[in-house]
Amino acid sequence: MARLKEVQNRIKSVKSTRRITGAMEMVAAAKLRRAQQRVEQARPYAEKLNEMLMHLAAGATGEISHPYFDKREVHRKTLVVITSDRGFCGSFNANIIRRAVQWIEEAGEVDIELLCVGKKCHDYFKRRDWSILGYEGDWSGQLEYSRARAIVHQLTDRFIAGQTDQIDLLYTRFLSTSKYKVTLESYLPIEKPEISDDDENEHQGTMDYIFEPDPEAIYAALMPSYATTKMVTALNESFASEHGSRMIAMNNATKNAGEMIDRLTLDYNKARQAQITTELLEVVSGAEALKG
Repeated sequence: MARLKEVQNRIKSVKSTRRITGAMEMVAAAKLRRAQQRVEQARPYAEKLNEMLMHLAAGATGEISHPYFDKREVHRKTLVVITSDRGFCGSFNANIIRRAVQWIEEAGEVDIELLCVGKKCHDYFKRRDWSILGYEGDWSGQLEYSRARAIVHQLTDRFIAGQTDQIDLLYTRFLSTSKYKVTLESYLPIEKPEISDDDENEHQGTMDYIFEPDPEAIYAALMPSYATTKMVTALNESFASEHGSRMIAMNNATKNAGEMIDRLTLDYNKARQAQITTELLEVVSGAEALKG
């Protein structure tokens, strides 16, 4: 009887867990749809901004200079690591952290500092002997534009002031509902846009620009927007990947809970059948003993 009660309690517990994981799956699916829309809306803007910078570089008559293009000897590197604030999303955070550790090992003898976006990243690295520049958490899987701009200002100010010589972004790129890719991108310095001969010939009729006031002033106005767009895009991609990973993880957990319930139910039925058989044998044995 104790065995049957134990299995019953286990079945009840797993059913409760299945309801929770099912609800989390539906919530993640709803958040994923909204995050995917933001990614799809942001990508064309970023691509058009890149195209604009390329055309501007091709149409300029002289060398264009901007602090964001300043390449110098690297003495300090900064890595922006974007993870989630919560777990239950499979290997999403583990893959990012593993790649961040690899980046640190490959950095060589230069000084390194980390800007942690997401609680999981901060919880991991704060226990290690690595310099943490800052921490931005409690995003709830949703972009806050003002906070993204604050991160951009912090990074660009440090780069322009010479406090860091190279800044990289590490995040998860959203490819589809079930496919994601850990992506490491250079953030600062920005590679100067270059137009190949083929591109120049292709756009020969559209490259004759008249700049007002001048290309440098236009770059000075565009580059902060470019840096902000790149950060916002990375955050949107990461949040969409997080919700997708959580949806898949909770779907698998719900299926596993269902399979476990089936196995426990079978064990319960077997144990109950064995108990009934034992009780029948006891009754029959007692009846035979009374006859004798």
